Amino acid sequence: MAWALDGAIMIVMIVLAVRLLLVRDLYRAVILFVVFGLFMALAWVRLEAPDIALAEAAVGAGITGVLLLDAAKKMSRGRGEEEP
Repeated sequence: MAWALDGAIMIVMIVLAVRLLLVRDLYRAVILFVVFGLFMALAWVRLEAPDIALAEAAVGAGITGVLLLDAAKKMSRGRGEEEP
């Protein structure tokens, strides 16, 4: 039963990675990146490495996701109009 969960996590991560590479919208790419980071944290938990899982969830999905969302917002705002 555990191997089925591990296989499902692996398949979801592969699908997310491919989708992340093919998506054209910045916001969707960032959201997929955050979801990928959360699944990566889950994979670390399954590998019995909770310290790395916590770091992955905090940095990979949390802080990096917020920074990338802010950057995507500023980039999309810059396309339509110039800031003084």
